[in-house]
Amino acid sequence: MPVIIPHSQSRTQIRHLLRRIDGLLISGGGFDIDPAYYGEQPIAELGKINSQRTFTELQSIAYGLGRDLPMLGICGGAQAINVALGGSLYQDIATQLPAAQKHQQEERSDSYGHVVEVARGTLLYKICHRQRLKVNTTHHQAIRKLGKGLAINATAPDGLIEGIESKQHSFVLGLQWHPEVLARREAVQREIFSSFVLACRRLNCRT
Repeated sequence: MPVIIPHSQSRTQIRHLLRRIDGLLISGGGFDIDPAYYGEQPIAELGKINSQRTFTELQSIAYGLGRDLPMLGICGGAQAINVALGGSLYQDIATQLPAAQKHQQEERSDSYGHVVEVARGTLLYKICHRQRLKVNTTHHQAIRKLGKGLAINATAPDGLIEGIESKQHSFVLGLQWHPEVLARREAVQREIFSSFVLACRRLNCRT
């Protein structure tokens, strides 16, 4: 059963809600994380921020990690996991990494933008059983400095980080693309969600 976590400035309220769930999915959104969370001043190309949602997401991630709650971060959700663990972001790829390829495709989001290389031995590789995946790409920010305890599981052809996972938790996965869109046409993308649900069921059995 999906449960929507409302924006809240109360850590107590957030933790109360998270005690009732078996897994946390942090979706993408049309906003950027305030760079103050990773010790930087905003640049002119920074997009709009959403203070309430960012606070709720970062608090939810911190509490979820403490519970070893299964976690799936998509696009901005992957970036939030990285920031919650002390990592940083490129505030704008085109400005701060001009040699990078284009990561905001003009085509529909259900079409492919580029491929990613999946690292062997990672959780993502165990889910997909592939070294290369076709993905969509709709982001102007990306992970820069990796957060504590995280490993890179996927990279774009230009070397930009496209996927992360925790080395210290049972299931914490962050993906820069949108598998929920591609899942309609590709079974390997659906496997990401099936694996997440299975991890949630395992937690439910333990508790």
